[in-house]
Amino acid sequence: MGVPVRNAVPSSVIQDSGLCCSIGKLSRCAAVSFRSVMNPFRIYSLILGGAAIASSAYFLLRRKPKSAEELERKRREWLDSVGRITDGTVIDVQELPFDGQRTSTMLIYQYDVAGVSYEASQDVSHLGQHIDLHAAQLGLPASVKYDSHNPGNSIVIAEGWSGLRTSAYGS
Repeated sequence: MGVPVRNAVPSSVIQDSGLCCSIGKLSRCAAVSFRSVMNPFRIYSLILGGAAIASSAYFLLRRKPKSAEELERKRREWLDSVGRITDGTVIDVQELPFDGQRTSTMLIYQYDVAGVSYEASQDVSHLGQHIDLHAAQLGLPASVKYDSHNPGNSIVIAEGWSGLRTSAYGS
C-alpha cells in the first residue's frame, strides 16, 4: 500500500531540453535550454568584447604626463589671460647651471600686493626670442601679472606679453 505524494512532479514534465517545474496540477517549463546558455562561443565572445572595450577605453582616456616645460607654458598662458597687473622692479638676471648641459636663465623681481612684498623668479630660458635680457637692468621698473587668489604666483614675461620696460621712464 503506497501513500500518494501530493506535490510530486510527473515524469512527463521533465524534459531533455531543460529544467521544468510543477506548481500544483499545472506544470510549466520555466528554464531555457542548458546548451544555449552555456554555449562556449557566446561566453568567449562576451569576454573578448568586454576586454576590447575596457582596453580601448583605457588607451583613449588615459592622459600622458605633461613635461615641466608644458606645465610652465600653461601657467604663463593662464596668468597672461586672467592675471592682475601691478608695478614691480627687476632685481637681477642670473644664469644658473641646469642639467649639466645647459644653463637656466632666471629673472628675479620684486613687487607689492596689498601691503605685502613678494620676491619671485621666473625661468625665461625658453622665452629668449621674446625679450632682450641685456636690457633688463638692475632696478628697472617692470609690470608683474599675478594671480589675485595666490599673489605669489606671478610672471613678468609670457609668450604674448612682456612686463619689461625699455627705460625707467617709459613703458
